[in-house]
Amino acid sequence: MATSGTANKKVSSDGAPPRRRLNQPRVAEIVAGILRERIVNGQLADGDLLPKQDDLLKEFGVSLPSLREATRILETEGLISVRRGNVGGAVVHRPTSEAVAFTLGLVLQSHRVTLPDLAAALRVVEPACAALCAQQAGRRKIAARLSELTDEAETHLDDGPEFTRAAREFHDELARLCGNGTLRELVGTLEMLWSDYEARWADDTNQRGAYPEVTLRRRVLSTHRAIADAIRAGEAESAEKASRQHLEQSQQFMLRQAGDQPLTITQLRVGFGPSRLGSGSTSL
Repeated sequence: MATSGTANKKVSSDGAPPRRRLNQPRVAEIVAGILRERIVNGQLADGDLLPKQDDLLKEFGVSLPSLREATRILETEGLISVRRGNVGGAVVHRPTSEAVAFTLGLVLQSHRVTLPDLAAALRVVEPACAALCAQQAGRRKIAARLSELTDEAETHLDDGPEFTRAAREFHDELARLCGNGTLRELVGTLEMLWSDYEARWADDTNQRGAYPEVTLRRRVLSTHRAIADAIRAGEAESAEKASRQHLEQSQQFMLRQAGDQPLTITQLRVGFGPSRLGSGSTSL
């Protein structure tokens, strides 16, 4: 005999469906959460040591195993590193753009995202930074800084790889000075992923004598100056358009060689360091 869809559902003694049991956070997770907030909010500065183990046990009133698990959680997140020995302790590390870039890169790699896909994302978000720079009250100072970086890149005109590295700084500043913190970190993270590929591309093509000729490098400088001029004049639409066209032109050299290769961030881990922080990377 058929039964209704609700016939097999359990009910309590008063006829009401049973309440779902909520999972209670573990003690270690609560302690880790409190310490995490102190690190992120700056109460514990980068390079500080966590309070001594005895002090934390006294403050939180937890067991030693729970405290050790809490520190393991923070260590896994990269917020502390535990030193052993006579000068041991847990050193605090504020969250970094490098860590974000690496984690994002792993996610993209796991989904088989390709290098052209990353390039397309940059063509969407970086021009928005150029437009925002043109809308800043201090746009003249921004333009002056961009012009200064362009002049610096010009001094490396005869050295392809060095020119690439110098020209990347221009893109870094577009993101850093756009006035929007979220875009600054987002664009900087995407460019950091791109930058390792571009640096390797520059070294490889230079060794093979295939690096783009000097006339094309001069075109990059000319475009950088046009973007800076549009920002100085407060012409957001022109700055955005020039930035997008520049990316479309400059990315093609590396994409032509790379094809549709998936991102392989796991092989580039050593490339993420302080010198890579926020470095722009979509120039020749």
